[in-house]
Amino acid sequence: MAQKEFRDYEGLVNRVSGIFGLLKYFPDELSDEEVEGVLHVLPKDMATTIGAVMAPRIRRASLAFLKGIQQWFDGARAAKAQGKKIILVPFNFPPEFVYCFENAYPLTSEVLTVSGVASLEGQGERYWDFAMGLGLPDYLCSSNTIELGSALTGADFEPDAIISAAPGSCDANSKIHEFVARYLGVPQFLLDKPVDDSPRGRRAYRTYFRSLVRDLEEFLGEELKEERMREVLNRANQATRLYYDLWEMRKARPNPCPNIFTLYAYGIRYTLWGTDIAVRVLQAMLDTVRERMAEGMYPAEEEVARCFWIYTFYYWDWYGFFNRMEERGITVLGDLLGSFFFQPVDTSTREAMIDGLADTCWDYAMTRQVGAESMSAQWVDDIAYWTSQLDADACIYCGHHSCKQTWSVFSLVRGEIMKRTKLPTLMLQGDAWIRRMTPMSALDEQIDEFVATVLKRKRTTTARRVG
Repeated sequence: MAQKEFRDYEGLVNRVSGIFGLLKYFPDELSDEEVEGVLHVLPKDMATTIGAVMAPRIRRASLAFLKGIQQWFDGARAAKAQGKKIILVPFNFPPEFVYCFENAYPLTSEVLTVSGVASLEGQGERYWDFAMGLGLPDYLCSSNTIELGSALTGADFEPDAIISAAPGSCDANSKIHEFVARYLGVPQFLLDKPVDDSPRGRRAYRTYFRSLVRDLEEFLGEELKEERMREVLNRANQATRLYYDLWEMRKARPNPCPNIFTLYAYGIRYTLWGTDIAVRVLQAMLDTVRERMAEGMYPAEEEVARCFWIYTFYYWDWYGFFNRMEERGITVLGDLLGSFFFQPVDTSTREAMIDGLADTCWDYAMTRQVGAESMSAQWVDDIAYWTSQLDADACIYCGHHSCKQTWSVFSLVRGEIMKRTKLPTLMLQGDAWIRRMTPMSALDEQIDEFVATVLKRKRTTTARRVG
């Protein structure tokens, strides 16, 4: 029944990869006239996204980013055709681990959802509706349910196995991935995080990770080879150093790093870390930021407010959220999902590399925070560190409707943030991946009121050149 209903429409991955496939024909430089011509023939929802990323101040880096994601999709199709296994991973698992195997390729469910929300007419909502129609509860996280709802239609590109690194740190993610694995009849490999942040807990986590390595080796029929690991992780380390260069530049006032680059950086982190493509895209972003910093360029006459999003932000209106906000002088310094603690991996031995990958996995923000002994305490510690590093003026919490874990401690966290860092914290309603919940106009109104009444008199930074 499901296949019959959706066959004419295709699944999210098939549709998105087809759209991104067109990018290979785009030149690396596009004129304003060429952009206008492209926007003229695109469906409305996709034209809105493309219009945002083709703003002249970010166009070159945007093309590098979009072509990078296109190559990620192409790589998945090529891998499938070659008989390699497609491994679906969640937002809190390093894709470079999967790239260490010759016979496996990673796809990240949350990035697939964001790609659909950004590029499809209707923003992927049909797949959310399909999942709800199956009787799944609406308190599942939309970030993975939209893509996995597509997989459940039986009309999409399917994974051969699923790695779940979310037990203990995102129960909604864990349950929908488990359901999909059972529904599709593919194996699921679990990586639990112990609720013990002591050295003993980290040792236990490394033990669990080694068990995962053995399970994957058995499933793929391939032993993890030291030399291939070193090649992949050397590239991952190079990307990590570029990421931290970008992080350092975000500290300048006014911020030379365009708001949307926070999304690009972790979009690449979640998909292509360990490949040459990740290094190339990050370098393109870094070049843009260096040029803007040298020329003192900022999109508004002054930087009015520097805001750190303490959870996640909105992905369904890139122009409205990223571009228009910085054109009002409001900087998005980053969010929880895109702020990291991981370090370059020691590549001296196979064992050191496996331990380094386990530590990287542990240090993904939601794993270290939601899976901590005290979620609120770890969340506040991390926010206090990031906001002090980036010289933030305020914090904003985007209420992702299904994340009961963060809602349950938000009041406590906000009180502690204001007590320890003196930063005012705004709470917004809505859903990060579904526009039906709260329109961008309402969010803009609340943010503008917050900035005008709480922040603007605090301090501003004048731009040397607007652009």
